[in-house]
Amino acid sequence: MATVHSIFFIIGCIAVVSIGVKVSLEVDRPWLRVHLSHRAVLECCYRTGTASPQTMWLVHRQPDNGTAVPLLVPASDRVRSGFRTYAGVTCGTLTFSEVKVVDTGLYRCWFNDTTIITPGTYLQVYKPLKKTINLSEKTKDGILMAEGILLLLCVLVPSATLLCKSKQLEALKQKKAKREEENIYQGLNLDDCDKAASLYQDLVANRHEEIQLESP
Repeated sequence: MATVHSIFFIIGCIAVVSIGVKVSLEVDRPWLRVHLSHRAVLECCYRTGTASPQTMWLVHRQPDNGTAVPLLVPASDRVRSGFRTYAGVTCGTLTFSEVKVVDTGLYRCWFNDTTIITPGTYLQVYKPLKKTINLSEKTKDGILMAEGILLLLCVLVPSATLLCKSKQLEALKQKKAKREEENIYQGLNLDDCDKAASLYQDLVANRHEEIQLESP
């Protein structure tokens, strides 16, 4: 049986006339990727001028020895076949209510009593990877300590920076005030100061003499 099926795959073509049945194949979906345990629907669509031929589903799976052997897909509670028709096109359907990893493979339609086999659709069932990291209690404590240090630095560094800036600003204000005071003293005329001091001394001397003359 496997040898006969292999011959069918080799002879398969897009449009074949066999035993009075003319079938024109539509383009198959080449690839379908489905999450594990989700629903999947495969189709093989065709046109025919006469009564629709009976179709059977075959699957190619890659075994461990590297030789792919086509197998009939058996019906079950989880896998069922059917048909649908629209605009003169008939589609054989293969529905998986809940796909499993073992369902991965190339699915093709074989038209019974003919040598016609569709190109097929490759069904890939994937299982998402769960990213888990096992950390010891010591490692977790180290991570928490590092987070605490980083948080402390985030609080202290801005405060220290602001304090340094405040001190620098205060020092600049003091330097500015000192320079202004020096500029005031430098702006005074020394000769005027000497004249004012002499005048003050003369006034004090004259006042002293007046006081002595008034005394009895």
